[in-house]
Amino acid sequence: MGGFSVIWAGQVVSLVGNSVLRFAFVIEAWSAGERATAVTLLSLCALLPQVLFSPVAGALIDRCSKRAALQLADAGGLLVVAVLCALHFAGGGLQTWQVYPAVALLGVSAAFQFPAMASAVPMLVRADQLQRANGMLASAKSTAEIAGPALGGLLVALSGIGFILVADLVSFVLALVAVRVVRFTGDGAGRAPAAARKRILREAGEGLGYLFRQPSLRDLMLTFCAVNLVMVFGFAAVQPMVLARTGNDSAALASVNTAIGIGGVAGGLLMAAWGGPRNRGRGMMAGIIGMCLSAQVAMALAGGVAGWCAAILAGAMIMPLVNGAMQSIVQTKVPQEWHGRVFGAVMFLSQISVPLATAVSGPLADRVFEPQAAAGSGVFVVLGPVLGDGPGSGMAAMLLIAGLSGIGVALWGLARRSVRDIDVLLPDAQPTKGEEG
Repeated sequence: MGGFSVIWAGQVVSLVGNSVLRFAFVIEAWSAGERATAVTLLSLCALLPQVLFSPVAGALIDRCSKRAALQLADAGGLLVVAVLCALHFAGGGLQTWQVYPAVALLGVSAAFQFPAMASAVPMLVRADQLQRANGMLASAKSTAEIAGPALGGLLVALSGIGFILVADLVSFVLALVAVRVVRFTGDGAGRAPAAARKRILREAGEGLGYLFRQPSLRDLMLTFCAVNLVMVFGFAAVQPMVLARTGNDSAALASVNTAIGIGGVAGGLLMAAWGGPRNRGRGMMAGIIGMCLSAQVAMALAGGVAGWCAAILAGAMIMPLVNGAMQSIVQTKVPQEWHGRVFGAVMFLSQISVPLATAVSGPLADRVFEPQAAAGSGVFVVLGPVLGDGPGSGMAAMLLIAGLSGIGVALWGLARRSVRDIDVLLPDAQPTKGEEG
């Protein structure tokens, strides 16, 4: 896994650099007096382009070598940050109107990163190392989520946004160098010739079509889509629930967020050391049940910061197991020449529920569940004795309902042989001619 480890290290540096920059932008937006609306808009500017462009990014990735695709993702981010550097140092600082489109363009660049990296992994490691490599990728993301805000807060205080922009620029350069020096086995094998290519939007839709033509992949993706929808609906209530139940204690919220990051890092490293479940279909569904029981059901029932941290840390540890197994299934069951489009479709299906569930979660908490908790009506006729009637109890009910719903979806997946025995029912893809070398 030496070559993969070099690229992984480059991606860790780049992800941390991006996390630091995003945190600095949040601080800048907050300090400008626009408050929560500005912060939410920044998140949407980063997320929506990444989700919406992922199928197109997948199609473009399948048109070029995986090395070129990874370089395209990193070079796109480098170009955006370079322009921000020029604007900052030439104009005496960045204007708010310059930050939002830049964050959106960084989101477009990020749309290429996941499908490019996921489709490149089989060229860098043996088949029996795929779940280990995917675990390391998960730990890289969690490391960035921990280190980014901590390092960002320190750098904003000591050096300002200019130094952070230069540091992020350097991180992209290091990621590009790492991709350039590593050998990719069979890179470019099986790509369609230019004359055979279709319109890019049609190719983008083919990734979704491929998933739904295979009954096992279709049922697996539908299970994941439903699980993501209900779990994000619950997770969207975690931060406001913690603040409401602790009287707006930011230290308590910071502890919970840190526990999420530590759990993600630990779970990714555990996955890398272990190698993942032998039966990946059953392992994924069992992992989803474990996540729902810990990070949602136990989180809703816990009565204090220590309980919340323990519950959500356990759920975050399980998440790399679930995601790593799913990614390794696509990497082994889908032909290499389809990896970009299929991973783009996977990213689209898994992430499209995030803005939808988040948008629905807030109004339901404010207008339905919190008033019902205070009045002891609706679902709180049953849940009131368990969850209480104070501030945050309504959001705890949302978390509990989401966890129970997620368990139900996972049990449905276990009941379907197409998901449970996907390793047996769906044969491994045959290497494209030239891919073995």
